[in-house]
Amino acid sequence: MPRQKKSEEPSAGAPWLNTFADLMNLLLCFFVLLFASSTVDAEKYEQIVASLSSNFSIFQGGGSAINEGQLISTGIKQMNNLGDYDDTMGEASKETGDNLSSANETDAKLLEKKKEVSQDMYENLTNLSEKYKVNDYMEISIDPNFNYVKLSLSGSILFDSGKADIKTDALPLFSKVGDILKTFDDYKIELEGHTDNVPIRNSKYESNNWLSSARALNAATYLIEEKGLSPETLSWTGRGQYDPVASNSTEEGRAKNRRVEIKIYNDVGQ
Repeated sequence: MPRQKKSEEPSAGAPWLNTFADLMNLLLCFFVLLFASSTVDAEKYEQIVASLSSNFSIFQGGGSAINEGQLISTGIKQMNNLGDYDDTMGEASKETGDNLSSANETDAKLLEKKKEVSQDMYENLTNLSEKYKVNDYMEISIDPNFNYVKLSLSGSILFDSGKADIKTDALPLFSKVGDILKTFDDYKIELEGHTDNVPIRNSKYESNNWLSSARALNAATYLIEEKGLSPETLSWTGRGQYDPVASNSTEEGRAKNRRVEIKIYNDVGQ
């Protein structure tokens, strides 16, 4: 009777063990390299850098230093003087802050001076308007930024609708306004003409811009020729309908928008 063959026993060394052993060897080499690179031999490192720089032209882009000193590319720490740089920056910031504080203080003093001068001008104008008995015909106000004091006269008092010539019966009133302004002839005075938004309907003036400009010019001409104001300090312009002080949707609002404004600028900071 034939003998049966014994079943083959599995080999002790499976094929995957070889691959696993190779992987372990590679990992060991990798960690050895990491460990070796953690402690740099400065002399050998400089030799390697010099060799790579001469043969491959690398490490040149990083060859710049802050102020004077050895380069990082030579293996030397560059920021040994970091505390000095920090102190210098701190001093510069402090100096900048001091300058800003000084500038703010100067601006505050200038604004306070403007406010004081504008309030004096306002009181002076109020007293003069009462003296010349024109206080019922004009409003006096101070610019919120204290650059000027403003006189506002209703346009219907000075001009007929659609016309730019000062009305004859308004000349005595405007003459008194000129006497008041003569007191401030050394100041810059700006005269502005304003209208409502109703389109003008005549052939002489093609728009409200032209009408307001003509009114401002005629008023300024009267102040120069009849009251002796200096043309060097007096200017005039027409603003048309573009600076309303009230709504143009009502007759009352449109009446307020038809006006002549006279701005007397203080000379603080000029």
